[in-house]
Parts: sequence; C-alpha cells; structure tokens
Amino acid sequence: MLKKWILIIMTLIVALTLAIPVWAAEQRIDLDARYRDDDGDLTADQPLDSKEWKDPDTLVFADAPLEDVAEFKTIYADFLKFLSQKTGKKVEYRVLDTNSGGIEDMRSGRLHVASFSTGATCYAVNLAGYVPMAVKGTEKSFQGYQLIVLVKSDSPIQELSDLKGKKVAHTSPTSNSGHIAPVALFPQEGVTPGEDYEIVFSGNHEKSIMGVGNGDYEAACVGSSLFDRVVSGGDVNESDYRIVWESSTFPTSSFGYAHDLHPDLVKKIKEAFFEYRFTPPMIKAFGGMDRFFPITYLRDEKVARLVAIAGGEKFDEAGLKAMAEAENKAAEAKK
Repeated sequence: MLKKWILIIMTLIVALTLAIPVWAAEQRIDLDARYRDDDGDLTADQPLDSKEWKDPDTLVFADAPLEDVAEFKTIYADFLKFLSQKTGKKVEYRVLDTNSGGIEDMRSGRLHVASFSTGATCYAVNLAGYVPMAVKGTEKSFQGYQLIVLVKSDSPIQELSDLKGKKVAHTSPTSNSGHIAPVALFPQEGVTPGEDYEIVFSGNHEKSIMGVGNGDYEAACVGSSLFDRVVSGGDVNESDYRIVWESSTFPTSSFGYAHDLHPDLVKKIKEAFFEYRFTPPMIKAFGGMDRFFPITYLRDEKVARLVAIAGGEKFDEAGLKAMAEAENKAAEAKK
C-alpha cells in the first residue's frame, strides 16, 4: 500500500513539474513589470494600497476605432445613460483614433472603460492594466468570428495557395482577422503574407470587401462578422463573393476597465454591463447580439493570444511602438 501511495505522489509531482514551464512561459511574456498578477489570471490586480484606487467623477468610455462615430454614439446612447445611472457618474463617450492611442490613454489614467479590438486587447492588458470582462453576445454564448479570405465569385482563386503572386487586402496592422491572424496562420498553410503575395492595407474591413468587389484587390482577409454586417446592410450582394478559406473562431472586440478603479466602482460597472439588454438599434447594429456576455481573459481570449504570439507578438513597449508607427503609416496612406 505504501509503495502504491509513493507511486501516486511521484506521478503527481512529475505532472506538476511538467506543467510549470508552460504556465510560466505565458506569464513571462505577459504583464508589464509595473503590474501585479498574484492570482495568475494574466490581468493586472488592483493596487494593494487603497490610496491608489481611482474613483473619478466622470467615467470616460472609449470604443475601438470606428468609421461612423456619430452613428455609434447614437447607438450606444441608451447604454451610456444606464451606465451613468448604475454608477452615479457622468459618462463621456468617445471613439479611439487608434488602438495604440487608447492604450496610452488607459495607462495614463485618462481612460477608464473601453472596448479594444481583438488584436489590440493583449497589448492593452499587458501595457495598460486593462481587464477584459465582456464581449457582445446572447444568452448562450459570446459573439465570435472567423478570419475569412474573400474573392469575387468568378475569381480563379480556389484555395489559399492560389494567393501566391496576387495583391491581397489586409485591413490594418492592429487588426486580428485583418492582419495578425493571416500573418500567424497562413505560413502553416504554405503561404507567407508579404513574401508569397503583396499586402495592401485598405484601412478597414468594409473597404477591403468593397475593394474585392470593385477589382482593386484579388482577395481580402476580413472578419466573417464584418462581412455579414456589410451584406445585411445591403452594401454588397453575398452572391458576388466566395470564401476560399476560414479559420477557427475568435472572440470579437472586448469590453473592460482599468485595473486601478475603486473596487466598488468596478462592481457597479460590471452590474451595468451584465444587467443591460440591447435596444433594437443595437441588436441590428451588432448582428443579432442582445447583451454583454461575461468572459475571462485567461480562458476566452486564449486563441487570439496564442495566434498573436505565433505571429511574433510580444505585447511589450517595442511592440506598442511598432503598432503606433504602423497605424500612423496606414492613416497617412488613406489620405
């Protein structure tokens, strides 16, 4: 019996020892040194000193970069009113000019609640103390999307390898489905973006989709949910396009808060997000989603995180600087 227990204990020790490098490896590439992560959830803990907890009179809520700012400010109006009522704070809504700028704003304390695109979420977590808490969803699950490769329905391109030598639209350097995921995933399929085909940054998913339809690009890497939105809006006919490749599912843009907000305020913010139900205009704009679905960064953002890592991302200061430079370059190209 003693030998049996010794064998069980030794087996557990070996298993735990083998597991440590995998966990530690992810920890090392994550949070900036200025943040603590004592609970191992990969996000910044609240400061130990209560004097560092922030309780602003006005909550600044920023959305991921959008094309139609006025439209989304109207769409979010009812929720912003609800957020204000639940927290007892004035709420200021704005749209980020760039993801890198939003990360800087949260790190400096100028931004309290935000939505970051899938590709920028990891940077915001590691460098700005951002804590993701939700993704748009339904009662059963959160909203997800696939990276899809679109071509015109009559295109000779039939599979990923046919992109070689072609002009392919990527959306922007910080977009997960529009750039980061293709760079990380396509080499495994025998196609290296930027080497096997020419990358052209369109600026956003809609421009990539329209560009394929107009013949400006021979193919485009876009998010499936964005393609569905453009189709449902009547801007293009789905029958004019064909999908030649698609990835596994990624979560859409996350919603979260700054790690150093007062715990009581964080509780009220979470209550506002998870109690609220979308208005009809929001449901229409967000593809049938009717609520904010709770997530954890550790579990639900893992696929996006690992894809970014596979693409060479380290979520550090050098990466943020490169992101800002790429965003500025893309903005100049659109002028």
